[in-house]
Amino acid sequence: MTGPQQRPTGAEQPAGPEPAGGPEQTSGAERPAGPEQPAGPEPAGGVRRSGLRNPDKAVRGLGAGTMSLEALVLLLAIQPIRVVGGDLSGAAIGAIVALAVACVVLAGMMRRPWAWHAGTVIQGLLLLSGLLHWSLFALGVMFALVWAYALHVRRVILG
Repeated sequence: MTGPQQRPTGAEQPAGPEPAGGPEQTSGAERPAGPEQPAGPEPAGGVRRSGLRNPDKAVRGLGAGTMSLEALVLLLAIQPIRVVGGDLSGAAIGAIVALAVACVVLAGMMRRPWAWHAGTVIQGLLLLSGLLHWSLFALGVMFALVWAYALHVRRVILG
């Protein structure tokens, strides 16, 4: 063979006896990657990469998708809130539309570092709009949890 030989792992491993010398005599370079040993070389500094080709772009997509979804849900929630919830004032409808527009604008600006902080402010404003109608507070709690998860994923991926 021209390249280094690799031993099969997991289901590919033969069911026969170990080669002469056994697994305890193999060097670290020859040992197969298992749960206790990461596959491939570890980057400098001991920091593991996420495995994504472009982690910044993936995280921006997560933030933009979350903001876009929030805008869509806010706009589509106006009519059911009016029908089921009753007295939805003009101020509440204006707040919903303003927050939805802010979410769309922010979704397009996720490349900027301050956009993540602005997204957190939008979640707070949605919670505050719960003073106008209780269902807006319920939406604010749901989207604050979704945004908190997006921030967690961002922190895990980007470090």
